[in-house]
Amino acid sequence: MEKEVLYIDDIKKILPHRYPFLLVDRVVDIIPGQSGMGIKNVTANEEFFNGHFPSSPVMPGVLMLEAMAQTAVLVGATAEPEDARGQIVFLTGIDDAKFKNQVIPGDQLHIKVEKFAQKGPFEKWKAEIFVDDKLCVCATLSAMKSGKKKL
Repeated sequence: MEKEVLYIDDIKKILPHRYPFLLVDRVVDIIPGQSGMGIKNVTANEEFFNGHFPSSPVMPGVLMLEAMAQTAVLVGATAEPEDARGQIVFLTGIDDAKFKNQVIPGDQLHIKVEKFAQKGPFEKWKAEIFVDDKLCVCATLSAMKSGKKKL
């Protein structure tokens, strides 16, 4: 299968999320519908750093989980014809989440996702976030396609 890259304009056609909740800048190394790697550049001017924590900024774990889910949706959408992309996908479960290292301003997240199960509209994804070669977060994500186009 041919590998694909999703740039920010492609991402916005698939995901309904917008600033400050769009948490993926690019997706690379895609095997359509199966695996890929999202990239998120974490900058000091991210809105969440104003309160988490001003004197020692750390990216919230829940936002890293959301970035993983967004990456899985984007990779899943690459298996669909371009005009069919953009279904709303809901996160239905997070299992075995582990937070290993902090993410701080200046880090670049490499968000690796791989689908390992699917039954009808339900999918399961193994997801990991690395900064350089350090594992920061890992989890198993469950999701369901709604069948509806994004809002």
